[in-house]
Amino acid sequence: MLKKCVLCGKGEQTGKVIARKGQYKAKGGTGSKIARWSKRKFLPNLQKMRIMMGMHPKNVYVCTKCIKKGDFRKAI
Repeated sequence: MLKKCVLCGKGEQTGKVIARKGQYKAKGGTGSKIARWSKRKFLPNLQKMRIMMGMHPKNVYVCTKCIKKGDFRKAI
């Protein structure tokens, strides 16, 4: 199974972690500079659920936003 919401298609997004060096101007320094950055992933809050897909129950990942909306039927 993919780490992706079955209902809305929400998946991972990429971004950066920025490491800064130097003292901030407000604290009496000459300003902070970006020393380096590395890539990272932002993962959605997915929960494994058993829901009805068509007429058959299936174990899938659903994001919490879709769980709050209630756009699906739970399998018994």
